Amino acid sequence: MMEKIAVIGGLGTLSGGDLFFKLLKNQEVLNHQNKYHFIFEQQPYRQIESALHEEEDIKSRKFYTFSICKNFEVKEVSKILLPCFASHSFLEELQKETTISIVNIFHAITHHLTSKIEKGAKVGVLTSNFVKESFLLNKHLADYELVFPSNQAKLMDAIYGKTGIKNGNLDGLPLEFVYQACLELKEKGCKVILPCITEISLVVNQLRKRGISIIDVNEVYANYALQIGNVKSQSQPFKLGIVGGVGPSATVDFMNKVILSTPAAKDQDHIKMVVEQNPQIPDRTANLILNETDPTIALFSTCKKLEAAGSNAIAIPCNTAHAFVKEIQAHLNIPIVNMITTTAEFILKNYGKNTKVGLLATTGTVKSNVYLDVLKKYELQVVIPDEVHQNHVMESIYGDLGVKAGYTTGSCKEEIMKGVNYLLAEGAQVIILGCTELPLLFTNTKEINDKDRSVPLIDPTLILAEKVVELATLKD
Repeated sequence: MMEKIAVIGGLGTLSGGDLFFKLLKNQEVLNHQNKYHFIFEQQPYRQIESALHEEEDIKSRKFYTFSICKNFEVKEVSKILLPCFASHSFLEELQKETTISIVNIFHAITHHLTSKIEKGAKVGVLTSNFVKESFLLNKHLADYELVFPSNQAKLMDAIYGKTGIKNGNLDGLPLEFVYQACLELKEKGCKVILPCITEISLVVNQLRKRGISIIDVNEVYANYALQIGNVKSQSQPFKLGIVGGVGPSATVDFMNKVILSTPAAKDQDHIKMVVEQNPQIPDRTANLILNETDPTIALFSTCKKLEAAGSNAIAIPCNTAHAFVKEIQAHLNIPIVNMITTTAEFILKNYGKNTKVGLLATTGTVKSNVYLDVLKKYELQVVIPDEVHQNHVMESIYGDLGVKAGYTTGSCKEEIMKGVNYLLAEGAQVIILGCTELPLLFTNTKEINDKDRSVPLIDPTLILAEKVVELATLKD
C-alpha cells in the first residue's frame, strides 16, 4: 500500500527543504521507492520576517499551516510533517480541524531520546525564546534535566539574525556562536545536545566534526514518520451537512431544533453544522407535478459540496426532496439521514402497527408516494386529503399569503386547518406535518383536539433533528 506523506514548507524555508531531503534519503525509502509518495508545499508566508516571539507571527503560522493542511486533504495525504517547533504549540488546535494526522515532532524526539539516553540525564537544549517559555518542553521532556545556554540572545541572533543560519549562512560567526553554546552545555554535563530549532539540522554535521554529540532533529523526525507507518486519521467531531434553502425558513427551523435537541452544557458540546444554503434549487413539487426543471443535479451538487466539507452525514429539511434521495445517495460516500424513514420508525415505535396516519404535504410529496410507500412498508395505514382539501393545503404553503411567503397566521392557518379537519373526519390517529414549513404554523401546538380525543401532530423536522443528535452521540 502506498503511503502519501506531505511536508509543510515555508515556516523555515531551508529547514523544510532539509527535512524533505532527509525523507528522500532514508534507506527504507531508497529501497522501496514505489511505496512512497512525497509532497512538499511551500507558499509565500506573509510573516516570514517577523520575530518568532511576536503574537502576530504565531497567529499567521496558524492560518498558513491550516490552509496547507486543507490542500493536503484534497490530495488524500495520509500524514503531515510540520517542521517548526513553535507551530507544535497549536498542534492540537490544528489537528481538530483537519482529518489528516500531523506527526508530532516531540513524539519523534522523545522516542529517540528514550532509546539512547537514560531518564534523568542532562540534555542541553538549543531553542527559541518562544519554545523555551512555552509548555512544550516541560510537557514532552519531563523525564530529563533540561539545560539551556546562558547567552540566549546570541543564540537567537545566530539563527534568526540577518546573517543567521535561517538566511543561509551556514558557517562563520553563526556557526561559531552555536558551537560555543554547545561547548557550554557539554561542560555543564549534558550527554547530548537537543536542538529544538529545525534550522540547526543544517549545521549538525559540522558540529559533529568538532566533537559535539548533537541530535539531527530533522533526520529523527523523518525516520520516525516513516517508522510509525500509515497513521489512522484522527477522529473528528461529528459534522452535519445541511442542504439549505429548501425552503430557507425551514432550514433555520431545523437547525434550531438540532440545537434544542442536543444535550449541551456549553457551546463546545453542540454539533458542528455546515449549511449550503441554495434557494436556487429548482422547486421539487413543480418538477413532480408539472415536470418542470429537474432539481436532481442541484441537490446532488449541494450534497457533494457538503461531503467535500467533511460532513459525516447529510440532512435535507425538505420532505418533497426525499423523492430524489434514493438516486442521489447511490453516488455519495456519506449517508443522507432519511427524514421519511425516521418519521415512519418514530410512529411505529410510539403508536404501533396499523395506526391510521394522516398526511399533510405538498401535492408533489403525495403524488411521488415517497411517504405512502414507506408508511405502508412499516404497516401503517395512510389517509390523505381529497383533491379539494389538498388544494387548501397547497394554498397554505404556496399561496400569496402562505407560509413560504413568510406568513404563519391568518389565511394560511385557516387553509391548513381545513386539511387537518378533513383528516380528523377520516379517522386519522396521528397527523404528519409533511412539509417542513408546516410546523411553522403549529409552533406551540403538539396535538389537535377532536371531540373526545387528542390527535398528535408529528413534526418530521424535529424527528430528523433528534436522529441527527443520536448519530452524533454514537460517533463521539
